[in-house]
Amino acid sequence: MTHPFDNLTPDRVVSCVEAIGLRCDLRLLALNSYENRVYQVGLDDADPIIVKFYRPGRWTHAQIQEEHTFTQELASSGLSVVAPMEISGKTLHDADGFLIAAFPRRGGHAPELDNFDHLLGLGRTLGRLHGVGRAGQFTSRIHYSLERWLIEPIDYLAQNWVPQELRPAWDSLGKDLIDRARGLMSDYEPDDGIRLHGDCHVGNILWRDETPHFVDLDDCVTGPAIQDLWMFLSGDRHQREQQLSELIAGYEDFNDFDTREIKWIEALRTARMVYYSAWLARRWDDPAFPAAFPWFGQARYWSDQILALREQLALMEEPPLRLL
Repeated sequence: MTHPFDNLTPDRVVSCVEAIGLRCDLRLLALNSYENRVYQVGLDDADPIIVKFYRPGRWTHAQIQEEHTFTQELASSGLSVVAPMEISGKTLHDADGFLIAAFPRRGGHAPELDNFDHLLGLGRTLGRLHGVGRAGQFTSRIHYSLERWLIEPIDYLAQNWVPQELRPAWDSLGKDLIDRARGLMSDYEPDDGIRLHGDCHVGNILWRDETPHFVDLDDCVTGPAIQDLWMFLSGDRHQREQQLSELIAGYEDFNDFDTREIKWIEALRTARMVYYSAWLARRWDDPAFPAAFPWFGQARYWSDQILALREQLALMEEPPLRLL
């Protein structure tokens, strides 16, 4: 069985780019992306651009269009986001069976998470971003839920991927993780969620001119504000409390922060760890995944995951981080 991306040859990429009204000079560079396919494309008499081919069947046309509309709304509010280009009055195009979008090329480097000025800047920018997010609603994009990100993936992996000899340990641990995560987030109501970036980590931020520039809102969702903040926390407990305090100090320059969300951090981290394994499993029919992640699915991988998730369960039992 072939995968839709198997047929995305250089000639087909060029054909699709030209089908939406751009003149390609045949210079193509495949960029590091697995969920979608992303290329730097050279143009005749213009700077190169970035062209994204969305994974077929993942998002609907309406969901992608809502991502684009949100990104443009953020840009119109003065936030530095890399928004899709309008070509012939549209940002989303159908070309040869693919949904594609073009973006301007931007440079920069990842923010330094041990630099408090960078953390303060990230917090301020996210405070502004969430202010725009609160001002409207998604109608097609999904809502964050433990059911989607934690509970269903635990069961899916148990049924399809976890080695039989490790199933008792996985099942027992999975129940404990779900119970504890549910307990921590028992006061989260989906109606409290706001429009978020959704996948806010250093790989999706370009730091340039002392400013964070946000890219790739492909995973934007309605969810809790802390979902866009916790991935910047690392190190021991004191380091994470220092980082969180800087982020929130910047955030509250532009937006109120509900401190009860701090206790949700480790539940959200747990869900992301499990969801990542399920994401790899569900993409295994894409030849790019076995080539890039050859270690996935081996017995050693699942033993290591069980150990890491046991450690994560212990973190969920600890008191929430403090703002210093």
